[in-house]
Amino acid sequence: MERGLVVAERTDEHRALLREAGEHAKGANAELVLLRLMTEAEYEADAETLASIGSVENVSYDSRAVLDAAANDLQKMARDVLPENAGVETVAKATDEDDIATAVLDTAADHDCDHVFVLGRRRSPAGKALFGDVAQRIVLDFDGYVTLNTG
Repeated sequence: MERGLVVAERTDEHRALLREAGEHAKGANAELVLLRLMTEAEYEADAETLASIGSVENVSYDSRAVLDAAANDLQKMARDVLPENAGVETVAKATDEDDIATAVLDTAADHDCDHVFVLGRRRSPAGKALFGDVAQRIVLDFDGYVTLNTG
C-alpha cells in the first residue's frame, strides 16, 4: 500500500476503522487520504452553524467553507486517533456528493489510492438485491485492495 483512502465519519466505528488503516499505513510507510461523506442534513446543519458565526463576525461562508470545515474536523479526528509517533501523513477531504460509491471511487482515483478502507453494513442477500449496497459496489468497482469492516 502506498496511499489508502479511509471513508470516515464522527462515530466510534469510524475511529476504529481509521486506527486500523493507520496501522496498515504505518507498516507500509504509506499515506492516508481521509474522506468525509456529508449527508444533505449534515451539510445544511454545518452551513447554518457557519452562517451564524459569519453573521457575528461579519464574514460570509460559501459551500466550499462548509466542506473545508468538515475536512478540518476529520483531520483533527485523525490527530486524536493516530498516535503522534505513527508518522502517517494524512490529507482530509469532504464531499456532499449524493452518490456515495461514486464519491469514494472518484476520490480514490483522484488521489491515486491503491487501498480503500470502508465500513459496511451487514445485510441479507435479499436486502442487497432489493436496496443495493454501496460497500459492495466499491469492492466490485475499485481497482485495488478494499478493507471492509462490518463492525
